[in-house]
Amino acid sequence: MTLVSTRELMDTAATNGIGQGAFNVIHLETAEGLVAGAETAGVPLILQISENCVRFHGGLVPIARGAMSIARDSSVPVALHLDHAESEELAMQAVDLGFGSVMYDGAHLPYDSNVEVTRRVASYAQDHGVYVEAELGKVGGKDGAHAPGVRTDPAEARSFVKATGVDALAVAVGSSHAMTERSAALDLALITRLKEAVQLPLVLHGSSGVADETLVAAIRAGMTKINVSTHLNGFFTRAVREYLDANPSVVDSRKYIKAGRDALVLETARLLTLFAKVN
Repeated sequence: MTLVSTRELMDTAATNGIGQGAFNVIHLETAEGLVAGAETAGVPLILQISENCVRFHGGLVPIARGAMSIARDSSVPVALHLDHAESEELAMQAVDLGFGSVMYDGAHLPYDSNVEVTRRVASYAQDHGVYVEAELGKVGGKDGAHAPGVRTDPAEARSFVKATGVDALAVAVGSSHAMTERSAALDLALITRLKEAVQLPLVLHGSSGVADETLVAAIRAGMTKINVSTHLNGFFTRAVREYLDANPSVVDSRKYIKAGRDALVLETARLLTLFAKVN
């Protein structure tokens, strides 16, 4: 297999009524662990690089090139997605670099401004064959960026999709970013209403805070793309901490980073399988 288009994976998932896992890259070792997990499961994966990740690495190109290389060598289909880009310029750069999809996140803007910039990004991306995700309703967490009480209005979502021409929509239905406990309660009825309103694949952000059975119910209600970051980061970090506790004299960072990378594989495989087996 090789690097594939996000549209291919999303269309397949939406047609079959299953979930498509989209997991965040922090550095190359997470990308390696996530792809190894997808290969273990024999299930496609969307690798995501967020604007925060780009900032950490000092630019998009190095981490993007590395992730693309890992994806191309995968034995299962892997797509590359730019996650939560609040910079229009960054979204355009990702398109030019060959990303399979970009998310322009204008949820922090007034509605009319969100529509204007999202439409511009969508037009540029789609002219280059790149799938576009947008956000409406703010997904909570991270200092108030997607508060648990916020909900996306179906009528507004319909108007937003029509005005912007996006391919998928991230919606606020009760999840919250950066949760370390899986206790979020989702509004499943709202998911169904949103799906009926927009007739596009819906995206669940903040899925780390959602229990397995609720994620399955959300997919059945109409969610397609399931984003996970914090939950998997926890597996990586706990493994590094345990290795260092057991080996306090180690100085070769490859040894404890390998422990973290290896810890991602089984949980990545388990989640991808969980999402793909929904029917």
